[in-house]
Amino acid sequence: MRGLILGTLLLFCLAGAANAHPHVFVTSVSEIVYDNQGRITGVKQNWTFDEAFSSYATQGIQQSADGGYTREALAPLAETNVENLKDFGYFTFGKLGGKELLFRPPVDYYLTYASNVLTLHFFLPLSSPQMQGQKALALQIYDPTYYVDFELGDDNPVSMTGAPQGCALNIIRPKPPSDAQKQAALQLDEAYFSALDENKNFGAKFANNIQVNCP
Repeated sequence: MRGLILGTLLLFCLAGAANAHPHVFVTSVSEIVYDNQGRITGVKQNWTFDEAFSSYATQGIQQSADGGYTREALAPLAETNVENLKDFGYFTFGKLGGKELLFRPPVDYYLTYASNVLTLHFFLPLSSPQMQGQKALALQIYDPTYYVDFELGDDNPVSMTGAPQGCALNIIRPKPPSDAQKQAALQLDEAYFSALDENKNFGAKFANNIQVNCP
């Protein structure tokens, strides 16, 4: 079934079936969610995939009358994507006051299709709500193997809902890879990412960094 697409491609990465990196391009828009007690509860993610990947992923899925895809038709694909992303930590890494944050499996997940691209929506809850206080929150969204390239959206790529008064959001975008880095990445195969521990976090060089500081 073509609904296995994202998980299948990612498994290709682990199995050594792919060579050049990256293969999939994602534009990310995130929302950090706080509860009525001012505690961080999780992150809403909206990931828009590139057109080539979206076209491949939707092969075999029943189209609607307007040539698009309904949320219902895309539901099996959304479920499979989310299930397979578990092995990759949902590409979302967080620390609060320097201590690693743990996440539970996504909820409220679904796929939409517009302008020839797929967008995966989901809420990634923390294992338990966390009171931030004056501790710095740091989030990164990236694929350690650089199989998937994550880029923050241009307009309002990160927001906060319910944050305590005075909390300030800071977004640090990675430097675009140089031509030499792009060329180097194209030459990398799975043996490279499996050989040494330091290679397994290659994608961190291109990570999007999100910081929140509260008074």
